[in-house]
Amino acid sequence: MALHRGGTGPDSEPHRRLALNPFYGAADPVGDMEAAPPRHRLPEGPMAPATAYQLVHDELMLDGNSRLNLATFVTTWMEPQAGALMAECRDKNMIDKDEYPRTAELERRCVAMLADLWNAPDPTAAVGCSTTGSSEACMLAGMALKRRWALRNSDRYPGAARPNLVMGVNVQVCWEKFCTFWEVEARQVPMEGDRFHLDPQAAAALCDENTIGAVAVLGSTFDGSYEPVAEICAALDDLQERTGLDVPVHVDGASGAMVAPFLDSDLVWDFRLPRVASINTSGHKYGLVYPGVGWALWRSPAELPEELVFRVNYLGGDMPTFALNFSRPGAQVVAQYYTFLRLGRDGYRAVQQASRDVARGLAERVEAMGDFRLLSRGDELPVFAFTTADDVRGFDVFDVSRRLRERGWLVPAYTFPENRQDLAVLRIVCRNGFSADLAALLVESLEEVLPELRAQSHPTTRDASAATSFHH
Repeated sequence: MALHRGGTGPDSEPHRRLALNPFYGAADPVGDMEAAPPRHRLPEGPMAPATAYQLVHDELMLDGNSRLNLATFVTTWMEPQAGALMAECRDKNMIDKDEYPRTAELERRCVAMLADLWNAPDPTAAVGCSTTGSSEACMLAGMALKRRWALRNSDRYPGAARPNLVMGVNVQVCWEKFCTFWEVEARQVPMEGDRFHLDPQAAAALCDENTIGAVAVLGSTFDGSYEPVAEICAALDDLQERTGLDVPVHVDGASGAMVAPFLDSDLVWDFRLPRVASINTSGHKYGLVYPGVGWALWRSPAELPEELVFRVNYLGGDMPTFALNFSRPGAQVVAQYYTFLRLGRDGYRAVQQASRDVARGLAERVEAMGDFRLLSRGDELPVFAFTTADDVRGFDVFDVSRRLRERGWLVPAYTFPENRQDLAVLRIVCRNGFSADLAALLVESLEEVLPELRAQSHPTTRDASAATSFHH
């Protein structure tokens, strides 16, 4: 969540007020149409609901159109029936399982369905929970890895030993947050050449007796590619044979864990690999649910130390909980169960295949323009990244992003991390609701801006950091 400061600019003057249309005030039996509400302090009195609604509604019109936001992985369209269920459940506190036992039961069923989908050896023995999203799920998985390491090393910890976590430099920022918040050394394998994610041998080389685990990403946010989970596990198997070090793997499947089971069934990345201890996904990404809901699952209770599970009874009943927060609405969990029930395996397969087909087709059309070079093609996640062709000198990806934004499209431009900071790319995320028709309109917009971009003598933004329109 972004941090905000209270009024610090010219808009924060004590007497600066919102503009109030006289029609709003004339219909307001409570407020005074001559006294518009202030921006940065609470009004002295109430106003009519219609007036308050219109003021907020008008300001939000300046937001971007979420359906045209090709930067986000988050679901931006659901069926009306799902929206109705969410409205019916938004006042139910997910944590209050004794008062809302059916909502709790739907959460349990979702965990069981995911355990089965991800090939847990015994789906009935797998344990898991819903979260506010993958970031919280990753934090929980990291906490479990650290605590298991601490229990195995209780004779040395918390002395001189400092735990570390091995991962690629392409991980989502939540892993860097985890390492900072929980005082774990982040050991990151940098990108090299055309390798944009974790190298198995490099990962194994970074492991030692203080390594709590390794993170493999099924669907990198940078280019949409899958990391080689099976190869990473194999490298760690070899490490254990040579050194005795037993390093568990967590699969960050924020997006790919809801794509690969349906489109890449032969790909072995999940609990079929004995070294995979836990998996997370975002229900609000390719799980096809509005934000925010995520899921964290462990192979068995042995991978989730019991001391991390808290039980409270002050809401009634025995309530085991493992989460970073407490109260949150049950609406998203109910929507997830609705979507599982509504689509089934065949439905998910059809939706994800449609998104992949759109991504592949769009990538081919972008490549055919001749001005761009593809880094990925949308054949893993329905996501692809591309940069300007080697012979393009007059514009860069930041120019393209800015010109598309003028036409309503939000296409992020950003630089890659260590050691490929020299590489700046555009990335397009194709989600459910981004149709072939919308993709054709995007191509038209791109073709419209290219002649002017080609006529430039040089890129208009010299400072790439200032031009970056998207941050991971």
